[in-house]
Amino acid sequence: MTYRFAYLLRAVGAAVLCVAANAAQAQVNLEQMTQQWLDEALARNMPAQSPLRMEVSVGALDERLRLAPCTRVEPYLPTGARLWGRTRLGLRCQEGAVRWNVFLPVTVKAYGPAWVLTGDVTMGTVLSAADATEAEVDWAAENTSILAEPNLWVGLVASRHLKAGQALRQSMLRAPQVFQAGALVRVVAQGQGYAVSAAGQAMSAGAAGQTVRIRMDNGKIVSGIVNDDGTISVQL
Repeated sequence: MTYRFAYLLRAVGAAVLCVAANAAQAQVNLEQMTQQWLDEALARNMPAQSPLRMEVSVGALDERLRLAPCTRVEPYLPTGARLWGRTRLGLRCQEGAVRWNVFLPVTVKAYGPAWVLTGDVTMGTVLSAADATEAEVDWAAENTSILAEPNLWVGLVASRHLKAGQALRQSMLRAPQVFQAGALVRVVAQGQGYAVSAAGQAMSAGAAGQTVRIRMDNGKIVSGIVNDDGTISVQL
């Protein structure tokens, strides 16, 4: 009786180890499949002359998952996800006794040239070419766009306090203000084949490229885009 009980224990233990080994191997296979799918997807979508050097790392499935055997697993990019930064890739069983759908954490890094601040910059400071130096950074570390050329950031204003070592991104800077709220401005209204101009009062501060509201002399309020010279363009 004791011998039979011990034999059963060894058999159960071997079965458990076998299941665990199979589960571990299945996870390794899924991760390898994900890595291959990601490498191929990035190769297809990356422009030939891209300055970016891509790196992809695949995370692990939840160890508590026990996925049923599947003869065909399909990787896919979930709705709203993109191959950039910290994201996830879906894996769904298309042919198996039990259909399942899981997600693997994925990190996509995109190293490329950028401009990094050489010192702290206070909010409201106008940046000059001396404020940053060129370096390679991970473009995908944040969602906002990298400003990879000096002409994209020289002359812009820091929209918040910036620290040395930060790569310059679109969300950090704004165009300098060309007039304050209440200032008298020139509004240029353009239509098909004609243009007229008139004076108005800015209802808010304005920077080049911004849309602002202007109160005209007759009390009418119009919206237009601020030009570099401080005039306001209104389309009729």
